[in-house]
Amino acid sequence: MTEKFLIGTYTRDTSEGIYEIELDENKKQLQNLQLVAKAGNPTYVAVSKANRLYAIDKGDNGKGGALALDNSTRPAKEINVCLNEDTNPAYITVDEGRQFVYTANYHTGEVMVYKIEEDGSLTYLNKVVHQGNVGPRPEQQSGAHPHYADLTPDGRLAVVDLGQDMVYVYDIADDGALTEVSTLKMEAGFGPRHVVFDEQKHVAFIVGELSSKLAVVNYDKNDGSFHLDHIVATIPDDWTEHNGAAAIRLSSDGKFVYVSNRGNNSIAVFEVKDNGKVELIQLASTEGDFPRDFNFSSDEKFMVVVNQNTNDATLYERDANSGKLTVVQKDVHVPEGVCVAREK
Repeated sequence: MTEKFLIGTYTRDTSEGIYEIELDENKKQLQNLQLVAKAGNPTYVAVSKANRLYAIDKGDNGKGGALALDNSTRPAKEINVCLNEDTNPAYITVDEGRQFVYTANYHTGEVMVYKIEEDGSLTYLNKVVHQGNVGPRPEQQSGAHPHYADLTPDGRLAVVDLGQDMVYVYDIADDGALTEVSTLKMEAGFGPRHVVFDEQKHVAFIVGELSSKLAVVNYDKNDGSFHLDHIVATIPDDWTEHNGAAAIRLSSDGKFVYVSNRGNNSIAVFEVKDNGKVELIQLASTEGDFPRDFNFSSDEKFMVVVNQNTNDATLYERDANSGKLTVVQKDVHVPEGVCVAREK
């Protein structure tokens, strides 16, 4: 069995844009890296059910926005690009039900809403701008820094703001207008970055980049509110060097949560206990420096992680019963990897 993943990257050094890599499960190896599309710092990508590829893009004029591509061709063919922000965003996702695309812009504090047209092109619809309420870490929290904007299980939009230590929930109108329905204030300096949901248990897991912590929160779909349950560390108590927690994934059975640690250079594996508490059960080395995103294979037997600073990827085999990871391949060349998206 083979499966393909798209890799979003920075293009500061040797990378030219968006790449594709193949996983051969029988051989337990990653192979056949190829350039899919040239783009400027396409650090996050998303694929629609119509096989359109939407990516963050930085234009030659310095402005940033969203790029739409036809993912059925190689190289992927550009459909259009919407460059309407001063810098490129940090996150992009597809809303299949409404046929919207959302981006979160870390630098400008903006959450943008785009309409997906019949041909797959994007048209700007609306935005909200976060302001004020900054956190205690001046280097990273001098202003609002939304790092994630994606759907809740009940179809609202959750926005995670690292600069404000806040999680927002918005209702979404037909014209893309966003109306705030709730906020969750995290502990000062938590630096929330990304969130994943367990729809069956009405629970969400929020990773804190600045604090290297994982928060478990309950989500009330009746009023769209979050309620903090407990927080645990993603790194050992005796770790004194810099670390920034990054990506987060939840196994489909809801039993295991995974977080990447940039600095400790590991994937933290948490078991979700029957009482809802999480316990750190493994720190699996990523065999490289500065791991960003990672993703499961579709059957969740394997996991692919990209290490940005060492320009490589690592492949793990995953034990579904214990949740633990075992390295089966390392030092696979992937330039400046940031995002790992499984192909539809």
